[in-house]
Amino acid sequence: MGPFLRRKPKNALQPSDDDDGASYDSSIFQKNELYKKGVSQMANDKLEDAIRSFELALRVDPQFVDAWIKKGYAHFHLGQYPSSIQAYDRALEVDLTNPEAWNLKGLTFYKMKNYEKAIEACEKAIDFDPTDAMSWYNEACFLILSGKIDDGLEALKRSIEIDITYAKKAVSDRDLQNARNEDGFRRIIEVVVLESVRQGHDHVGKIVWTTSMDREEIQDAMSRLLTKGLVIRKERTYPFRGKEEYYELTKEIAEKVGYTKKVGFLRKNQQMLAPIEQLHDISMILSKARDAIEKGDLKLTMESFEQLINPAIHGNIIVEQFFDEHRDLRLFMIRLRDKGQDYLNSHKTNLLDLINRMDIKVRNGTVSKNAGDL
Repeated sequence: MGPFLRRKPKNALQPSDDDDGASYDSSIFQKNELYKKGVSQMANDKLEDAIRSFELALRVDPQFVDAWIKKGYAHFHLGQYPSSIQAYDRALEVDLTNPEAWNLKGLTFYKMKNYEKAIEACEKAIDFDPTDAMSWYNEACFLILSGKIDDGLEALKRSIEIDITYAKKAVSDRDLQNARNEDGFRRIIEVVVLESVRQGHDHVGKIVWTTSMDREEIQDAMSRLLTKGLVIRKERTYPFRGKEEYYELTKEIAEKVGYTKKVGFLRKNQQMLAPIEQLHDISMILSKARDAIEKGDLKLTMESFEQLINPAIHGNIIVEQFFDEHRDLRLFMIRLRDKGQDYLNSHKTNLLDLINRMDIKVRNGTVSKNAGDL
């Protein structure tokens, strides 16, 4: 919940020394009930009613940050952008460090086509929470819309490092249209197509369906993946249907990132995870990372983390087998990039704890078996 749980409002609702607290407890219940009612009304698309409920809650507690934010969001959906901005500003008067309020304020400026102010708001959100993938993604959109393509692609890369699902979102987002011909964006498309093949979507039609990308764009990405030796083209023959072209990961890549294979009479999906050789490779990288952290070698530490995060190397198995650790790796990577050597020196213990935790899992055999054993 919001900051009202962390601070007591300095108003008549606060109980006095000789008060038994009943009045104060009643006000908390009242504002929470009004807030819940407003949220329910928003869910039922009764936005004006929701605004009234939030306003009543704010009469009880003018410092109710969550109510200010929801009120702003209701105004946003009604196209009442100045009122939306005003509500977010009131939330920020109470809690300047609230990343949600900054991010939504940026989204409102975006709707007003004021991209510079939208970027400034997103930067504030990121300053207070550099792990918020949505803020990075929104900033990428706003930067690209304002013509700052390189900066936008860098922000987009950050969002994808934190949450890989933003790669799939990016390839169908019209706000990123101006960046689609850039090499950096084409590589993002390749990652999405490669991941689709890995998940068993083995022909272009399926990838079109699951990603909402244009067929031509997918075919272009597939051609580049074929040239790079990451996928291979095959054919299968069906009775009465003739031949069908499909794609598979090359053996080398499949051994690195794992894959999903159609098996059984009904050809249901069965996950085929990474083999023992890849886990050995991961163990070696963890050892190098540990040495680099202990020596304070920033460059080698970041290189090791990149090998563990990058979906083209070991990122896919890390996210599958070490979901929490993968998230922590990405967050540490962002901070190492932003703050450099000072951050490494002051957080060695935390970094080593993460590496050791992952290494124990690998060595104890708690990771899934070789695909060939299934």
